[in-house]
Amino acid sequence: MVTVRAPATSANLGSGFDVFGAALSRPADVVRVEPADETTIEMRGAGSEFIPEDPGKNVAGAVAEALDSPATIRIDKGVRPSSGLGSSAASSAGVAIGINEAYGLGHTREELVPYAAEGEALVSGEAHADNVAPAIMGGFTIATPRGVTQVDASIPLVVCLPEIVVSTRDARRVVPRSAEVSEVVECVGRAATLVAGMFRDDPDLVGQGMEDGIVTPARAELIDGYADVRETALEAGATGVTVSGAGPAIIAACEGERRKAIASAMLDRFAEEGIEARAYQTEVGRGAELF
Repeated sequence: MVTVRAPATSANLGSGFDVFGAALSRPADVVRVEPADETTIEMRGAGSEFIPEDPGKNVAGAVAEALDSPATIRIDKGVRPSSGLGSSAASSAGVAIGINEAYGLGHTREELVPYAAEGEALVSGEAHADNVAPAIMGGFTIATPRGVTQVDASIPLVVCLPEIVVSTRDARRVVPRSAEVSEVVECVGRAATLVAGMFRDDPDLVGQGMEDGIVTPARAELIDGYADVRETALEAGATGVTVSGAGPAIIAACEGERRKAIASAMLDRFAEEGIEARAYQTEVGRGAELF
């Protein structure tokens, strides 16, 4: 049996819709994989009661089928489904890494990304790699049809997850189908700034790069209290705040010593709205790990 720790991830990071992603040091799934004659899946942990164990309806089954390697798969969910923290990507990445090791397939990490993305297709309807790429490769990633560029960044982050459910499919439905040229130019500038910040390990540049006037405003409407929580986090010292993936998680970049204050401020502001939430003081971290 092979055991894999597969991290939560944050996709988009504001200005990098469907392209940018970052692995988080916490939370994470724990995935156990063992070769078998046919694929079976057992789910435990956060939100597991809402996840089908039928291999034909579970991301883990899709990955096993894509790799043509049936397995007994047990997943302990540390990343809540419908959180905006790459829950399905964590499971997909963990299974891809686990099967590759258990069967000795010899794929590189980058080669495993499209296999893991087949699991994402079950959730969003399309095989996006913006979450599975960092879940497998770690750090900050830029995923395009031509492949993945990875940076071993070190940026302190706070992720606040309210007890609200936003489905990936719903979040994709509200994405604008067009934008003004001026908006696109602004977004390109922000995205370039964020990339520079990741290369420099500069939370200020990363925070500036999180600004987005095209996709994020539409998705923010699905998250009760988003505007107030965002403003509160900025007042507490965050350098930038945006929706994590499809939401409802909200991610803030900051200096490391500001994480505790920012996490407390975000939790308090959600509480004022009557919304329960939890916060993770985290950072850009490693990809899936065997242990």
